[in-house]
Amino acid sequence: MVEMSGLVENIMVYKNGKEAYDKLKAIFLNSETLPEIILLDLNMSIWDGWQFLDEFTKIPIRTKIIVYILTSSNSEDDKKRAETYNLNDNYLVKPITLKEIKTILDEITRE
Repeated sequence: MVEMSGLVENIMVYKNGKEAYDKLKAIFLNSETLPEIILLDLNMSIWDGWQFLDEFTKIPIRTKIIVYILTSSNSEDDKKRAETYNLNDNYLVKPITLKEIKTILDEITRE
């Protein structure tokens, strides 16, 4: 759906939280361009979304990256945990629509 939006030039997809962390940290360390938005699933293998966030937030990134939790979890505990990362407004339960994707991606142009 992100591709179908026509609003994104480059999409990075990772199979699990650890792979995403390792690749994004390498991009940061090499002073390459980091993504402007991360769509984060909570239910991933190896590292779940929470493990990714715990480690990713330790990287001293100065550029703004907007993180959206995109999950099938409707758990109140997960929603409360999202608040600890100031992501309570960026917590989206799947499935989401193309309209919602466009709204998320439009946030980049408003910055």
